[in-house]
Amino acid sequence: MDERLLGWEPTDTRSLKERVCEEQKKIWRVGFPAMLASVTNFGTFVVTQAFIGHIGAVELAGYALIQVIAVRFANGLLLGMASATETLCGQAFGAEHYHMLGIYLQRSWIINLVTATLVLPVFIFATDIFKLLGEEDDIASAAGYISLWFIPILYSFVFSYTIRKYLQAQLKNKVIAYLSAFSFALHVLLSWIFVSILNWEIPGAMAAMIISNWFVVIGEFAYLFGGRCPNTWKGFTSAAFADLVPVIKLSISSGAMQCLELWYNSLLVLLAGYAKNATVAISAFSICLNVISWIFMILLGFLGSASVRVSNELGRGNPNAAKFSVKVITCTSMCVGVFFWILCLIFGHDIGYLFTTSDEVAESVSSLSVLLAFTVLVNSVQAVLSGVAVGAGRQSTVAYVTLGCYYVVGLPVGVLLGYVADLEVTGIWIGMMIGVITQSLVLGFITWRTDWDDQVKKASEGLNRWFLK
Repeated sequence: MDERLLGWEPTDTRSLKERVCEEQKKIWRVGFPAMLASVTNFGTFVVTQAFIGHIGAVELAGYALIQVIAVRFANGLLLGMASATETLCGQAFGAEHYHMLGIYLQRSWIINLVTATLVLPVFIFATDIFKLLGEEDDIASAAGYISLWFIPILYSFVFSYTIRKYLQAQLKNKVIAYLSAFSFALHVLLSWIFVSILNWEIPGAMAAMIISNWFVVIGEFAYLFGGRCPNTWKGFTSAAFADLVPVIKLSISSGAMQCLELWYNSLLVLLAGYAKNATVAISAFSICLNVISWIFMILLGFLGSASVRVSNELGRGNPNAAKFSVKVITCTSMCVGVFFWILCLIFGHDIGYLFTTSDEVAESVSSLSVLLAFTVLVNSVQAVLSGVAVGAGRQSTVAYVTLGCYYVVGLPVGVLLGYVADLEVTGIWIGMMIGVITQSLVLGFITWRTDWDDQVKKASEGLNRWFLK
């Protein structure tokens, strides 16, 4: 077989096994710390939901609304815009433009701080917004109260996401994994003390989350300003305010790509609020989304690996290495996806009781367990394809694909199955799956047809255009 068909360098005399093993080392060097950081970071939200779920059903539904809708709205926007930092830093690091990484990081802080401030009214007026959308008054009031506690967490996203992408691009994200793991342990301890021991209920649960989130940010600043990145961090500079327009454009397309995916789930939760038993429907749907999201946090490690490997190799001008890396990461991610697919099928009937004591909610979660398992399998491919797009700076393409697949195909199908066919939350979830499957097929076709030599040329042109001495 011609080795060029597999994306290998013709001059590389190593065997297939040696090439794959070497690529696996590079994948997991980025992927494992990214997985640990993502899982533990998202784990703080799940732990908080578990503690609030044992306070009361209305509080759980209120938290579900604000987390899945408002927080996903802000989280998707800021995380998506941070992926622009990942693209720029990754390609700059591959091209050995090391000092540009610090400049890109500071530009992302400016852009994301402004964005977070613009999003702030959503959290301040959450009660009125949910009532306007037709949610029940008691659930809307609970969501509005909880949303005010999320404001400090909103601003922590600005720094935690961007610094994580900056460190990940230069293969220094182990510190993020350590900080996130310790933060998660701290969060569990504080939640237990504040909610179970001191009985502070909502204020206790949210205070624990605020402390744990800002612990990570403070640790990141200590690492950054402590001289651990001497080649890429040269201190604050006025150059961060130069050439903001092209970075803003890439950030907007990156934010749109991420938001369209996260808001899709948020809209589905909102639709679940119109079911016959809204409290049970919202709670069950949000629990399943949290489970799928927690597993997706692991798959995000492969998204990060794909992004870093592709951006680094494009920056180095090595298209064959980028192509080969995509194939190895895709196979690895699918194997992990199969593992979690099996776990969801085996333990699907017991998942609900991790978050609630309500038999009705747990039974509703159980009815979605098979669909949940297959969604995990599809996401294992979708995550890698999204990472490839981020590494190549093609976020705007993904945004258009997502818009069509999710909102033109998946959402209408979910509405029809949920409320016309009277399948309710099951129908809504089937619609969501159809949207994800369609998106994965389209992105797979685009990736398969990619001219990697042309992507190297585009990356080089962008790096030269934004380069500052």
